[in-house]
Amino acid sequence: MSNYHIKHLEEYFQVYRKSVRNPESYWEEIAEEHFMWHKRWDNVLSYDFEKPEFKWFEGAKLNITENCIDRHLRTRGDKTAILFEPNNPDEEAQHISYNELHERVAKMANVFKSQGVKKGDRVCIYLPMIPELAVSVLACARIGAIHSVVFAGFSSSALATRINDSDCKLVITSDGSFRGSKTIDLKGIVDEGLKKCDSVETVLVVNRINAEIEMKEGRDQWLQPLLEKAETTCAPEIMDAEDPLFILYTSGSTGTPKGMVHTTAGYMVYSAFTFKNVFQYREDDVYWCTADIGWITGHSYIVYGPLANGATTVMFEGVPSYPDYGRFWEIVEKHKVTQFYTAPTAIRALAKENLEHVEKYDLTSLKVLGTVGEPINEEAWHWYDENIGKKKCPIVDTWWQTETGGIMISPIPYSTPAIPTFATLPLPGIQPALMDEEGNEIKGNQVDGRLCIKFPWPSMARTIWGNHQRYKDTYFSAFKNMYFTGDGALRDSVGYYRITGRVDDVVIVSGHNLGTAPIEDAINEHPAVAESAIVGYPHEVKGNALYGYVILKETGESRNQDNLRKEINQLISDRIGPIAKLDKIQFTNGLPKTRSGKIMRRILRKIASNDTSNLGDTSTLLNPEIVQEVMDNVIK
Repeated sequence: MSNYHIKHLEEYFQVYRKSVRNPESYWEEIAEEHFMWHKRWDNVLSYDFEKPEFKWFEGAKLNITENCIDRHLRTRGDKTAILFEPNNPDEEAQHISYNELHERVAKMANVFKSQGVKKGDRVCIYLPMIPELAVSVLACARIGAIHSVVFAGFSSSALATRINDSDCKLVITSDGSFRGSKTIDLKGIVDEGLKKCDSVETVLVVNRINAEIEMKEGRDQWLQPLLEKAETTCAPEIMDAEDPLFILYTSGSTGTPKGMVHTTAGYMVYSAFTFKNVFQYREDDVYWCTADIGWITGHSYIVYGPLANGATTVMFEGVPSYPDYGRFWEIVEKHKVTQFYTAPTAIRALAKENLEHVEKYDLTSLKVLGTVGEPINEEAWHWYDENIGKKKCPIVDTWWQTETGGIMISPIPYSTPAIPTFATLPLPGIQPALMDEEGNEIKGNQVDGRLCIKFPWPSMARTIWGNHQRYKDTYFSAFKNMYFTGDGALRDSVGYYRITGRVDDVVIVSGHNLGTAPIEDAINEHPAVAESAIVGYPHEVKGNALYGYVILKETGESRNQDNLRKEINQLISDRIGPIAKLDKIQFTNGLPKTRSGKIMRRILRKIASNDTSNLGDTSTLLNPEIVQEVMDNVIK
């Protein structure tokens, strides 16, 4: 029986038991049989939750790009590795074979080297979903540089914060990007951001939209002429198993974003293994994940996981609504997509539109449907099942995080019976635990608590870049000898897990984790604002939307409140990005606070959600009378 490809429920239980009884030998067998190593490991795993420190495949030497590209050349050289579907349906799709990808990665790696980038240097990638994004990621890995991809929807200020945090030497961007019928001035955003960055020596610019842009003498260079001169081969840098592969920033509930550091060997093994099993990938399948490579989903399940399995992975530049709401399904029909992985937000948005957009396309190629980013609600699950999968495609509702590197809890298609809204069972090697607030594990079924993981897994983030103490405080201090996910979950009568949402001040909006503190900081910069509090409330398309309670410096501020709302959202857009804008802003004279001055967000969440039947005990508040005032003025 292969541990690597699980096909039945009985087999899942057998493999799962084996994986938790002896995790080291379980992962060792998988690593040995399915990957290329320059040197075998001396030790599979060493760990210490106190420090916290985790090392997988210690002493092993490898290069991840040899596993994602080189080893496929002999048998799959002409197979499409990346299938690029542009924003405009009239522009031709690009089929990039493994042979071509090998050459393109080598050239890009040589360009980076010509600009002085070497092993261990950080490279910031701020690109739209075009082939150069995937190629840049792999080119960094080829030469041992650490990539930091920043989602190209972030503002110049958010970009600058991330560049400065990791001291990036080089930035690669484009003259702009297409997004539906609009274009976005990415180079302008980079120029603005770099006013606050000293570490960047070079900016490489991809010509995507033929825009007139400013090029700064001595810093900016067009990429194409450099690629034309570059050699077509580049020897892979031999990396240690625990060398950093990439940094990816995620919103914290407080302060600056956290640069999660993922290392090489464990991440490779786990992202490849989970891709194979969760999507049941077969040799001639065409797999499509609609995420952006700016997020962990794109890293693990557009680039590394699929390519390590020799798959054909689709990269889509556009949006689901352009030129109309049938765009996703048109692409599925056109490329005969077999596995389709998207976010509940996209499903809910598409479900609101006329079914004609779905019915005119042939979706019979589909075999597996997936969702990611937040728990999917029942209504969206059924719409997806009936209209896209025609009740023939298993749905994998995957739970995982930037910090986990790969999918942790998910059905395995054709093995795990799915229940809408449940992520179901942990993948092999993953040992979840539900904890109560006192730090005790809650045993048995029909229980709920805080979701922790009690044993290391290969793709876990190893630290926060430059701040190991914060890594310890955030993930390993709440519960002893446990990784705390920050999520609540319940376990039903058969042991299935359902994620119930964040238990900290992070709100998941359209699949994006947004920390409330940085948004409040941005609002509080407005000269008219004294204080603010942000909470999430249920939204039928986004899952959650953001509701802002804002206290103005002068009661009954005479300025037009609608203008103030626009100015506040503009500030948020400038500081963080349009994804963090507030849907509702309520001006109020006060906020419910405890005697120690802490804002009672639980009460504000209930009010914003129109769930005021039981606000709990408000007598301990410093100002209980404010609760009624806030309720009276709530924005419906």
